[in-house]
Amino acid sequence: MSKKTAFAVNQKIVYPSQGVGKILEIKERPFKDEMVLYYVIYLEVSDMTVMVPVKKAEELGIRAIVSKDEAYRALDLISESFEPIPSDWKLRYQINLDLLKKGSVIDIATIVRSLYHRSKIKELPILERKLYDSARKLLEDEITFALDVSREEVEILIHTHLEPLGAEIEHPTKDPSAILDDDEDFLENEIEEEEEADDSDSDEE
Repeated sequence: MSKKTAFAVNQKIVYPSQGVGKILEIKERPFKDEMVLYYVIYLEVSDMTVMVPVKKAEELGIRAIVSKDEAYRALDLISESFEPIPSDWKLRYQINLDLLKKGSVIDIATIVRSLYHRSKIKELPILERKLYDSARKLLEDEITFALDVSREEVEILIHTHLEPLGAEIEHPTKDPSAILDDDEDFLENEIEEEEEADDSDSDEE
């Protein structure tokens, strides 16, 4: 490929909310009346191949895998103390969903830290549980590639940094993109269901 691009073929990248991907190809395809350059990206976590216009990659937040130093900084962050998060789960959910979409490794680590500790105070609503599982999977993926170690080692690293004696949340969501739906009606229905489920429990801490 003669045209200069930010990423190269075979390079591992992070696609916010989708996970770690690999650039399989960079190619031009016609779109309307012009030729458009695309990244062809394989996303292992969802076993999908997507095409992203090169010009839109930065806007979408697609970025390189972080350095080892940044990966360790994310691990350090999840072991640090932090300000209490909002008690209103819907507000927490929106704040953390926005962080997930921004997609920096620090943003993802922040979600994992806050929701892990929140889950020890009170069981997370379904949407927050999925959000936690997705963020944790994304964090594991990136740190695994950044440190070039096994996933098992990274799972242990994350857990011991969160809290050595803490109870781990089980059954992570396999596909991080599963919680992200552009259909606002879908999200509203999910929230309504959570509210109905909480009718008998009025003290949302």
